[in-house]
Amino acid sequence: ISYLRDTQKGALKQIASVTIHNPTDHMMLDTATLRNLELTKNLMDGSRKGSLLELADETQTAMGARQLNEWLLRPLISVEKINERLDAVRFLVEDSYINPGIIDALTGMGDMERIASRVVQPNCSPRDLLLFGQALQKLPELGRAIEKVNTSFGRVWRELWDELPDTHDLLARAIADEPPLMARDGGAIREGYSEELDALRSIKSDSRKLIVQLENDEKERTGISNLRIKYNKIYGYFIEVSRRQSETVPEEWMRKQSLVNSERFISPKLKELEEKIMTAEERAIEVELKLFETVKQEAAKSAPRAQGMASIVGEIDALSALAYLAQVKHYTAPVVNDGEAIEIKGGRHPIIEEAELTERFVPNDTTLDREKSQLAIITGPNMAGKSTYIRQVAIITLMAQIGSYVPADSATIGVCDRIFTRVGAQDHLQKGQSTFMVEMNETAMILNNATARSLIILDEIGRGTSTFDGISIAWAVAEYIHKIGARTLFATHYHELTELAETMQGVRNLSVAVKEWNDEIIFLRKIIEEGADKSYGIQVARLAGLPKEVIERSGEILTQLEANEMDASGAPKLKAQDAEGGADYQISLFAPQVSEVEEELR
Repeated sequence: ISYLRDTQKGALKQIASVTIHNPTDHMMLDTATLRNLELTKNLMDGSRKGSLLELADETQTAMGARQLNEWLLRPLISVEKINERLDAVRFLVEDSYINPGIIDALTGMGDMERIASRVVQPNCSPRDLLLFGQALQKLPELGRAIEKVNTSFGRVWRELWDELPDTHDLLARAIADEPPLMARDGGAIREGYSEELDALRSIKSDSRKLIVQLENDEKERTGISNLRIKYNKIYGYFIEVSRRQSETVPEEWMRKQSLVNSERFISPKLKELEEKIMTAEERAIEVELKLFETVKQEAAKSAPRAQGMASIVGEIDALSALAYLAQVKHYTAPVVNDGEAIEIKGGRHPIIEEAELTERFVPNDTTLDREKSQLAIITGPNMAGKSTYIRQVAIITLMAQIGSYVPADSATIGVCDRIFTRVGAQDHLQKGQSTFMVEMNETAMILNNATARSLIILDEIGRGTSTFDGISIAWAVAEYIHKIGARTLFATHYHELTELAETMQGVRNLSVAVKEWNDEIIFLRKIIEEGADKSYGIQVARLAGLPKEVIERSGEILTQLEANEMDASGAPKLKAQDAEGGADYQISLFAPQVSEVEEELR
């Protein structure tokens, strides 16, 4: 704060208090998890579109949007606090009258929190005060809307409720409906607030009327019927009479200019009126600036109270948005406890199910616990839905721990202290890191920080290196995670990992169901209790549009590999074909060819 005070030169009046955030009160989410689960940004272009935040953000105010964003980035790990939020959301979901009233009251409130911060600044503008008053104007309506919210949140809100009636009344009386951007431009103070200012404004606006009135009075007093009061930028206001009548003008008139056919004079009354008119605008601005400064200082005194109310409004808005989301998306209330099991029935990916796909989204069940189903090895072809499935489990868990309803038929969530994800391939070329290095860095971070209370989501560990290296690393990682005891979904193309279920308790084999038909595959999107025996890579390549010749040759090579056809040197008999279809050389998929002598010694 001292540093800010030195560098910002006193512009810190909006900082009323300091709140300590204890990391142990919330789930810590690393950068990879934020990215892979697309919580606030999508993976494609880094924008908000297609993120969980975009889907969930049904808030009406900027305070609510920021509060919801913070909840997504810092899920709770206290079962008591999670259930307090869930109770509030449940109440708003089940009462069909209260939440619509809250939404109506929040609509058009504006950003009270930011506005209150600007009000205390030296450069606070008339429009800031107008917006401040408009935000305060909505508080009584919102207060009535939450009167019957019979939850712990509702009781705290009502106890702390402050509608700032004194400040709202001041701003409603003082600030014009359409004030200028800058106070010095005039028009910021409402008519009727100050008699002195109104009188000055009246002189300015009624100047023509006053001039005509003086002209008529002088005609009557002098008997000069063709007397005219005129104005120009050089001489200001003056009385013009014909040259013939100029000899009959009153003595107190002073000659100002002589023309061929007329004479121009100035009278004490006209001079006084001119001075009054010419200085009225300047004086009005001066008075208005003093009034505005006084109003601004009074409003600034209430800024801390307004910021406290802005915090409450943000909570109300965020909870109301979660309730509205649950209603329109047909989500269900999760059961959150201190247990070690995650049980999800009919779980769905909230973002994917909203996408305009050509096929219906298929829900799936999930069971993870510390005894029978701690580590699930998930196999199956690309595009079948493994990544979607494991991500949806993480998202449902996270949504439950922010106090939200979840996209599932039912869900019981044993609280997780962390959610870790290792999904996708990405180079960090600017950091000099390859895809495999990035993968290993993220895996190392998971293994070094996960606990038995964590949820781990792994997708394709070890695929950035050679097959044998990859299998070895993936196998060892799975064993290490099993030792930690973290609940884990491990999607892989290494079918060898399914053998872990035979030797380690708590390891299950799952796969995505696939239907084969006429040498093609149909993805059923359903998770079943068995390991896959094929990756269907060639069929997926066909769907992607690889040339027919490549697909056919791939099938031949796969058949030879599966039949373990080896030549005398121990290399696979993968004969390349020339244009006539004959073989002219051999290619080896594995390392250097072994001589007959080496094979015999082996």
